[in-house]
Amino acid sequence: MIEIYEATAQDIPLIQRLAHQVWYVTYGPLQPKEKVDFLYNLMYSTSSLTEQMEKKNHKFLLAKDETGYLGYASYEINYKNQGKTKIHKIYVMPNAQGKGVGKELANHIGSIAKQYKNQAILLDVYRHNSAIQFYEKIGFKKVGEQITDVGNGFVMDDFVLEKSVP
Repeated sequence: MIEIYEATAQDIPLIQRLAHQVWYVTYGPLQPKEKVDFLYNLMYSTSSLTEQMEKKNHKFLLAKDETGYLGYASYEINYKNQGKTKIHKIYVMPNAQGKGVGKELANHIGSIAKQYKNQAILLDVYRHNSAIQFYEKIGFKKVGEQITDVGNGFVMDDFVLEKSVP
């Protein structure tokens, strides 16, 4: 049985450990190492995660079962006051992929979005990430594209996906 619970600042080292395990497997084959390292440090340093939790109001979820931690996600309710919930991160450990963990995390966020009367859930996904197929399978549709300058000469080249909250 998958248990999902909200992480706190005390869980930052755990989130960093999980992120390190999944980040390089996910992006290493798709991006130059310098960019993968830069983005990892940008998003997962202790100061960045603390800021995401405390100043940006990102909520983090951890998923686990009797075998250990399976993945994590972060989201923001009422993103940019649009009445939508933004999934900022959703990652499943390589050994847990294909076992419903990502769907459980997405559904959990969907339930929270519904409680807050948000009409949709949106996320950005790297245009060459194989997770696009997963998102489409669980009901997300492509609604746009965006290129974001993240500094150091790097950009994030993403599709914007959205799903209505039932």
